[in-house]
Amino acid sequence: MSTTAMSNIVNSGVIACLRAQSADVALEAARAAIQAGISVLEIVVSTPGVFQVLHQLAQEFPTTTLGVGTVLNLKDAQNAKNAGANFIMSPAFLKDILDEDLLYIPGVMTPTEILSSYNAGAKIVKVYPVSAIGGVQYIATLKKPFPHIPMVASQGITTDLVGAYIDEGASAVVLSDAIFDKKAISQRNFTAIYQLARFAALQGHEAVKRKEKIYPS
Repeated sequence: MSTTAMSNIVNSGVIACLRAQSADVALEAARAAIQAGISVLEIVVSTPGVFQVLHQLAQEFPTTTLGVGTVLNLKDAQNAKNAGANFIMSPAFLKDILDEDLLYIPGVMTPTEILSSYNAGAKIVKVYPVSAIGGVQYIATLKKPFPHIPMVASQGITTDLVGAYIDEGASAVVLSDAIFDKKAISQRNFTAIYQLARFAALQGHEAVKRKEKIYPS
């Protein structure tokens, strides 16, 4: 299962990250993004009713890769798994939530954290907070010593930079406000979210396709 989630993330190039003030807004925003072409979606654990929302989405969109973000303890990790999550993410590395059946993407910042997380069993890591520590150039630099470690770039990324991150070696990027715009969420403007998600999904798809041409498997 974790292998499927991993390949879906790499094939998508984009992980849409949703946080909302209520379960019903989260559900509607998620539906809009998925219908627009987003195939990998994480919902932040602080969203009210996050596990119920995830369970509902898993039933409605069985082919979508769904995850829970900002997981900080084993209980939330288990709840995510029980709700049907395909992956979980956290802002740091938590060894006790590594799971054979669930793809775990820990947050890392330094070369030491990247290597030790990978050696401890993480199959892919999340470089966070990427835009605060050098952005695209930071990923390019990290991929030189660690070409074998899959990395997701996360925090403050705009849709126009998706291609640049993937070109420089990121397996995928996390887009939060770039898809789930704060104003659109607060105004329940799901049409705007649909349009932002459609554009983001297209950017991810094009970047992945370009990468496959350069590095055919």
